[in-house]
Amino acid sequence: MAASASAPPTPGSLKRIVAASLIGTTVEWYDFFLYGSAAALVFNKLFFPGSDPLVGTLLSFLTYAVGFAARPLGALVFGHYGDRLGRKKLLVLSLLMMGGATFAIGLLPTHATVGTAAPVLLTLLRLIQGFALGGEWGGAVLLVSEHGDARRRGFWASWPQTGAPAGQLLATGVLSALTALLSDAEFVSWGWRVPFLLSGVLVLLGLWIRLSVDESPVFKAALANAESRRAEGAAVERMPLVAVLKYHWRDVLIAMGARMAENISYYVITAFVLVYATTHTGLSQQTALNAVLIASALHFAVIPAWGALSDRIGRRPVYLLGAVGVAVWAFPFFALVDSTDFGLLLLAVSVGLVFHGAMYAPQAAFFAEMFATRMRYSGASIGAQFSSVAAGAPAPLIATALLADFDSPTPIALYVILAAVLTLIAVGVAKETRSRDLGAADAARPGGAPEPAGDTGAGAGDAAAAGEGSAAGGARRA
Repeated sequence: MAASASAPPTPGSLKRIVAASLIGTTVEWYDFFLYGSAAALVFNKLFFPGSDPLVGTLLSFLTYAVGFAARPLGALVFGHYGDRLGRKKLLVLSLLMMGGATFAIGLLPTHATVGTAAPVLLTLLRLIQGFALGGEWGGAVLLVSEHGDARRRGFWASWPQTGAPAGQLLATGVLSALTALLSDAEFVSWGWRVPFLLSGVLVLLGLWIRLSVDESPVFKAALANAESRRAEGAAVERMPLVAVLKYHWRDVLIAMGARMAENISYYVITAFVLVYATTHTGLSQQTALNAVLIASALHFAVIPAWGALSDRIGRRPVYLLGAVGVAVWAFPFFALVDSTDFGLLLLAVSVGLVFHGAMYAPQAAFFAEMFATRMRYSGASIGAQFSSVAAGAPAPLIATALLADFDSPTPIALYVILAAVLTLIAVGVAKETRSRDLGAADAARPGGAPEPAGDTGAGAGDAAAAGEGSAAGGARRA
């Protein structure tokens, strides 16, 4: 008999699961954000020399965007095998791929040494980074979501989300320390390699923790239920991607829309601000890095608080508050940066990240609750990562191009506001998912279809129920 819901884990085991997901996402985001910061600060000089400084930055951000292009492919591959084989195995693989690519970037020869081969190799390694990250996020948040219970799922699932500001904090902190200790010439010559090589140490730590945790009990129960149905000759789920597109296409679109404001605002606030502050307002690299560093610490602290609030009032209200916040803050953000005062710059970045956290914190539980277990890795990853191609990937590139064309932050602020409007529409039409039992629908639905939409359902529509047919009886006996 398959249980409809897993027993609540012990506090100790849940904390190990959270730690394993957090250390992994921290390492992955450290690697990813380190590239973004280096793209803004030195890659234009090392891999795209001879260009106008702003053009070189655009080319540098273009390789940055390439990593996002690989994320949907990573979501498809890791999602498929994560729904077939389990979350843990794929999370170990994603960590190894991301860490290995980042370490290799630290060893890359520059344009001065090997010519055009340097940016080609850099782009190839960036593709590997993006592919790995496309599979990392979904597995990490699901491992926590599927171990916890519905009552505090938003809080616990938000902890892997803190891996983003933790990785940003770590990457920016290392870069900030190096730029403070080294001269500009030393940093450009060899200092920029140090944080990339440090990734090797972080990966070993992440693997040690991640290998010590158990597979998701919800996934194991769903897998056992599927095997039982198969033994009885009953219908079993289709390929995860096919099932997601049949039963959850609406949820995928909602997830993609929800990511627009969250993704775009984050990369404008943390990556593009390094370009804007140094090239448009004349602030030093150290000043801009310090502001992002301190604000990232605040971001880390508020994410679990927003996640806990989503357990009390729902995922949608918290998410909508964040989207409205980044829209309202868009113009004040640039006005404060233009002041060239460090305190006001810090205020601009900090408030922006607090509003971003209101979207990012409930996102993990919100997306996990939309999908049935045997297609959850695929659905959450596809919804999150396909949107990154249109959102996070071009955000620094578009913002830099707008600045070059208009020499004004106004079009960039309007760009952020437009993204917020799209997110408000997507989350506005979504159904609240806060009370959903992640394992309840799996025992009764042979195709892995979601339960019919209701006040606490995932909102996948009644079409799923229509496809059950007579096979549902055999599934229920399992």
